[in-house]
Amino acid sequence: MRFSTLLLLISTLIVNSISIAAPDLPDGLNAPSITTPLLPDGLFKPPSLPERIDTSKQPESPLNTSTLNISGFADYRVGIRTQQDPNENQQSLHEMRFQLALQKETTSSVINITADFLADGTSSQHAIDLESGQGWIDLREANIVISPLSYIDVKIGRQILTWGTGDLIFINDLFPKDWQAFFIGRDLEYLKAPSDAIKASFFSAPINVDIVYTPQFDADRSISGDKLSYFSPLSDSLVGDRNIIKPHRPHADEFALRVYKNIGTNELALYAYHGFWKSPVGFDPINNANRYPALRSIGLSLRTPIWQGIGNIELGYYDSYEHTASDNPFTPNSEARLLIGYEQELIRNLTVSMQYYAEWMQDYDRYKTSMEFIGAVHKKDEVRQILTNRISLQTHQQNVAWSIFTFYSPTDGDGYVRPNVHYKYNDNWSLETGGNVFIGQEANTFFAQFKKNNNLYASIRYGF
Repeated sequence: MRFSTLLLLISTLIVNSISIAAPDLPDGLNAPSITTPLLPDGLFKPPSLPERIDTSKQPESPLNTSTLNISGFADYRVGIRTQQDPNENQQSLHEMRFQLALQKETTSSVINITADFLADGTSSQHAIDLESGQGWIDLREANIVISPLSYIDVKIGRQILTWGTGDLIFINDLFPKDWQAFFIGRDLEYLKAPSDAIKASFFSAPINVDIVYTPQFDADRSISGDKLSYFSPLSDSLVGDRNIIKPHRPHADEFALRVYKNIGTNELALYAYHGFWKSPVGFDPINNANRYPALRSIGLSLRTPIWQGIGNIELGYYDSYEHTASDNPFTPNSEARLLIGYEQELIRNLTVSMQYYAEWMQDYDRYKTSMEFIGAVHKKDEVRQILTNRISLQTHQQNVAWSIFTFYSPTDGDGYVRPNVHYKYNDNWSLETGGNVFIGQEANTFFAQFKKNNNLYASIRYGF
């Protein structure tokens, strides 16, 4: 039985125990493969929730009360394609979601359980699959936090993990993402998929350390043909729900490490990872199945004030270290990755940010030779580049947030535009509308392959 399934059973027991032992609630209770697209390891960190490395954090004092906090929301969301796609339904999104989050605090621990109950009108999959998020329940969190020593925090169980400096670009954040949720217009928080992991955090004046151990590999919820069509090199065409990708998942563990510190106004961090590519970018020609090749990486990041704004730079080296990987057309080559960004509030409530991102494939001559050997029609560039731009504006006493995020790849000649408007009617009700627009001429490039999936969406939410 998979670890996440055990977590669901454990969380049920915890909920039952909470319902028995909980005190009265206080008043006012209130986030290119051969057959699958190569998703950039980095399309995103929610800009509204930027990560800030806080080395000034001091261990929290032991809790002296036992409380139960309940929060959640009900969200109705619909979306439609703006053009015909013979491989997918015209309706891109139609779902009702109810989230219930429980947090139980005691003198020695904190228990967190967050579950989404989902009615998805565009899916025929109703059986629960906690790894893919399909079915009528998606368990987002089921964990316990303890502090065995004053300078150590340990979180055990299902949790959402993120780090790095990019805005919708990830280099050293190699925790699972849900690309399908992102491209069909679900709330931005659903880009981050949950991990079944153990996270230990060590705090000290000289340096802080995060260590994450995942007992069984947690992959991205990547594009598979369900809800979104994609380009298949095998057929040299766009395919969809009749060509669902079912990759072979490795039964092995993962490790991630972050060492970070503030030096004056500079935020520095070092990263390391040992596991697998998060999307199924490899292919097994014998079994005719996509797979997740082995991967290890190292990286660093710096965030610092520059002029009247904030600048950041992030580097990473992806070591695709499987034997003969550079000569194997079915395994991705190693890559060096670079991100440079800048963000500034031009005037009050108007913020503009820009990023430059590059992927530099190693052993490129060997890659070309191997692709020619199998007669591949399309080849990747040695250096793939992306430029991004975000414009964010808040109006009506900051109750209306307007934003547009643009990706453009000068090397691929394609792009992606993500407009969004969010209206906070009051403390409980909010409305949202937006779109996902893909641009490009060549169907084999990353963004252009999704141009049949252009869609508009809208939602209404009640939070409590």
